[in-house]
Amino acid sequence: MNRIVVVEDDRNNADFFERLLSRKLGCEVLIAQRPEDLFEACANGDVGVVLMDVSLEQWTFEGSPVSGIQLCRLLRSNPDTAAIPIVLATAHAMHGDAERLLEESGANEYVSKPIADVARFVERIRHWMARAA
Repeated sequence: MNRIVVVEDDRNNADFFERLLSRKLGCEVLIAQRPEDLFEACANGDVGVVLMDVSLEQWTFEGSPVSGIQLCRLLRSNPDTAAIPIVLATAHAMHGDAERLLEESGANEYVSKPIADVARFVERIRHWMARAA
């Protein structure tokens, strides 16, 4: 389980996460371009962590707009993907939103963007990768 799937609609953020995580953790980083990419990657059984943006303004699934929260719920509802660690990432949260977002999504952890402490962020992703192994 040496793969991270990044679900991020901002290409600059996605590229940042891809470069950072592949360099620091030496793992494959897949940037999902649409929900189907996420589900396909996770169904293969080799995903260690999903890094999920909360606001996916341009994303749709089955003809309707979809958020990162909804995608988390879909992953959690499938027995084949339910155990994959999910780390939420958002720039739009207010004080107290982390707990609510974690509860609504079923995600394992929450990080704020922009990433202020890169070393701690990488360590948290490493932690979840180890738990998935």
